[in-house]
Amino acid sequence: MPEVLTTGLPSRRRVIVFWLASATSFLLYLHRYTWNLIRPELQAEYGFSNTTLEGLGTAFYATYAFGSIPSGVVIDLFGPHLVLVVIVLAWSLALPLHGLTGNVYGLGAVRLLFGAAQTGTYPALGQVTRTWFPRSSRTKVQGWVASFCGRGGGAMASVLMGTVLMGTYGLSWREALIVLAAPGVVFALVFLALFRNSPEEDPHANEAERELIRGDERSGLEQRGVISTRQVLQNSSMRVMVVQQFMNAGADIVYTLVMGSFFLSLGVADMKSLGWLVSLPLIGGAFGGIAGGALNDWLIPRVGSRWGRSLVGVSGKGLAAICLWGAISQPSPERVAVGLMFVKFFTDWTQPTGWGTCTDIGGRFAATVFSIMNMAGNVGGLIMPLIFGPLLDYFTTQTVVNGEVLAQTNFTPLFMVVGVLYVASGICWLFVDCTQSVDVPQVTMSDPK
Repeated sequence: MPEVLTTGLPSRRRVIVFWLASATSFLLYLHRYTWNLIRPELQAEYGFSNTTLEGLGTAFYATYAFGSIPSGVVIDLFGPHLVLVVIVLAWSLALPLHGLTGNVYGLGAVRLLFGAAQTGTYPALGQVTRTWFPRSSRTKVQGWVASFCGRGGGAMASVLMGTVLMGTYGLSWREALIVLAAPGVVFALVFLALFRNSPEEDPHANEAERELIRGDERSGLEQRGVISTRQVLQNSSMRVMVVQQFMNAGADIVYTLVMGSFFLSLGVADMKSLGWLVSLPLIGGAFGGIAGGALNDWLIPRVGSRWGRSLVGVSGKGLAAICLWGAISQPSPERVAVGLMFVKFFTDWTQPTGWGTCTDIGGRFAATVFSIMNMAGNVGGLIMPLIFGPLLDYFTTQTVVNGEVLAQTNFTPLFMVVGVLYVASGICWLFVDCTQSVDVPQVTMSDPK
């Protein structure tokens, strides 16, 4: 068959896809990280213990974890378009339900629903970045989408909900959740209208853009299929990634669940200040993801995919652990927040590396492979709060002041456990070889030169 020559400049449809993917990631974390302020409100209003609150927090991760693999299979079969529309609508409508009841079982049901709604998002976005962006820039794009916009959304959750809506405008936390949910409903409709599963399915993407994206990779229309979890886990690097992600996400769960309560324990009582302090670590994570993605794309042509990805993973987790020891010893809440900002910067510069590793190992089954790693991380998010809650209660002391019982929690032991998990996660990266693909059995992918 003669070669078809393409004339004309590539269209720019992938730019719109980039902004749609980024906004999806932003909203995902914006809504999820409202728990940092919901948690202390529930504790103050209903008197829940740390163990109960961590149980509610971890309920989210039960459905989020175990829904990952089924959602990944569905995305690989049918594409991410309608899946993302449905789940963004679902989690946005579920968010205000946190304020409907003070019953533990009712709140647990809301958390389960919320986790089920969000579970397919990153497997879908992993497939979006693989389908819509050239391999040479994919990790950088994943850094912007997953880390910068995702962590940016998490950072803005406490600022928008605490500093702006509750602190400045005086809304209750229940009213603030309704306001924050509205943009998600609108965005789902925008996504429905503008996004398509691949450049081949988008009439606004021309042939030049399709060739730019594909390079020597196969057409997005040929990438649908199913692979079993068992077959994926026969890959030794994937098994290491499962362990690595369990510890990584298990450690990072502290930024989702306890930051609001932690800074309150340091004496921060003003809601405006609390919002900003809770946001600083996540701002560090946002910029860390950008740095890690850029470093990854710089290293891969020089040392190959194998060590380009592993070196970023090892260094990020090691530096995060070192910074953590310094952060928790600082004398003021402001300095602690700045220290945790550096911790999150380094731990999150490994996030686009994790995404890139999944797309490398997964090939056309990227969503399924990503969903397995995502499930492993969320099992960590499910289990570790069940350890963290009793640990915090064990290091909680109660004193009576003017007839009122005051509880004071020491969070240092919790952060010591987090540091150990970071170190263990970094060691795992030494044993990950992203060139071992599950897409083509017994064939090793060639490193880009």
